[in-house]
Amino acid sequence: MTSGGEQPAATRAEGEATRSPERLGITPWIHLVLLIAAVAAWVAVEMFGFPIAEVVRGAFRGTGLIVIGLVLVATMLTLLGMGVWVAVSLLGAGFVGMAVFTGSPVGNNLASNIWGTSNAWSLAALPLFIWMGEILFRSRLSEDMFSGLAPWTGWLPGRLLHVNILGCGIFAAVSGSSAATAATIGKMSIPELSKRKYDQAMMIGTLAGSGTLGLLIPPSIILIVYGVATEQSIARLFIAGIVPGAMLVAMFMGYVMVWSLANPSRVPPRDPPMPFWARVYNSRRLIPVLLIILGVIGSIYVGWASPIDAAAIGVVLSLGLSVLTGSLTRRTFVDGLMGATRTSCMIAFILMGAAFLTTAMGFTGIPRELAAWIGSLELSPYMLLFALTIFFIILGCFLDGISVVVLTTAVLEEMVRNAGLDLIWFGIYLVVVVEMSQITPPVGFNLFVLQGLTGRDILYVARCALPFFFLLVAATALLVVFPEIATFLPEQMSNNPNK
Repeated sequence: MTSGGEQPAATRAEGEATRSPERLGITPWIHLVLLIAAVAAWVAVEMFGFPIAEVVRGAFRGTGLIVIGLVLVATMLTLLGMGVWVAVSLLGAGFVGMAVFTGSPVGNNLASNIWGTSNAWSLAALPLFIWMGEILFRSRLSEDMFSGLAPWTGWLPGRLLHVNILGCGIFAAVSGSSAATAATIGKMSIPELSKRKYDQAMMIGTLAGSGTLGLLIPPSIILIVYGVATEQSIARLFIAGIVPGAMLVAMFMGYVMVWSLANPSRVPPRDPPMPFWARVYNSRRLIPVLLIILGVIGSIYVGWASPIDAAAIGVVLSLGLSVLTGSLTRRTFVDGLMGATRTSCMIAFILMGAAFLTTAMGFTGIPRELAAWIGSLELSPYMLLFALTIFFIILGCFLDGISVVVLTTAVLEEMVRNAGLDLIWFGIYLVVVVEMSQITPPVGFNLFVLQGLTGRDILYVARCALPFFFLLVAATALLVVFPEIATFLPEQMSNNPNK
């Protein structure tokens, strides 16, 4: 699932996080072939009436839901531990659940689920937004980020450390990937900040914390996946992510300002000031990118375009910008297109596996019984969210954000509805908590990215990221106490049928 040559962009780092088999020296296609062979064999058994199917089902007949759940979890963890793709692991767990614990035909359900998931029109926005990010990634955006932002932040306490935060915020809107955001901005800023003798701990911490914005700031790939999985409006999810994303940027910048005022000796002197028009000239390549992003999100908010329409316009404008800047060549066009294709197929494959597993669990009755059990505990919404926060943080330490979403929404959706929580709000809450897991000491995925960039040990990187982890905890608490942070803008959207 990784490729040689130029780093495709944004979501490639997330692709690697899905337990890529190549990294473990295992031929990836063997897993898919074995899964297809197993499904075909079982379907043949059902078609020709061999007794083996009934024998296996009879052995597990009457099994309690706890045992069924443990078997499915063990199956999936075993496959993931072997280095099998997340999508194949989901399909394998769903196959075991449906074939062993239900009498429903596996072949028919597998075919209908895969077709139904891949045929969802709302998914059309996914490859378009990914392609837009791939195009802008190759438009020398990362190269111009430092020179474009640095002149505007020199007067703030903390000075060029804010370039990490603002740069990650801008690139997050392009990439939609947490790890890719941290890696791309880190490659650009670490040499520049190190040369100016900025505090290394704050340099790493700001990158770790701000890199997580790639999951939240729209157009966010993970919000599209959540919207498809829960059948929520992708447009409203995008708009719901704006204020929380801006709040996180403000919180990170505020912390840097307070830290720099408390530690003035650890902040280098300000660079010589630049005239206003010189600063504008240095930002000339960033301004069109910002206008494209604002245009895409703004057109969705006011109801001029659906997410799919806005994504298509974003692709056209990004191609036009690449032509104007001279960065569009045959190679960059093909690389961007192929990168978007690979990433889109990866996500679509995961969604297919999740849909099949969801159906299998539905036949076993696990989500319904789990929701009823949680309801019988009579937990307050705050206690439920506290328990879910711990659960998501732990799960996010081992899986990428997209996998966490598709694995959990099937089980938790009914529970969330029964608790009276708004699913748009819950989507934003879920993404913020998954962001926390990306920098959870000592195994968060972004920490390993920054360890590779800086050469420091993982515990040092985790210690640098710790203040920003607590800022994300504070942001989650604010979302819970003041849900309007995420729901206000979606409620203001006009009742446009395209939304």
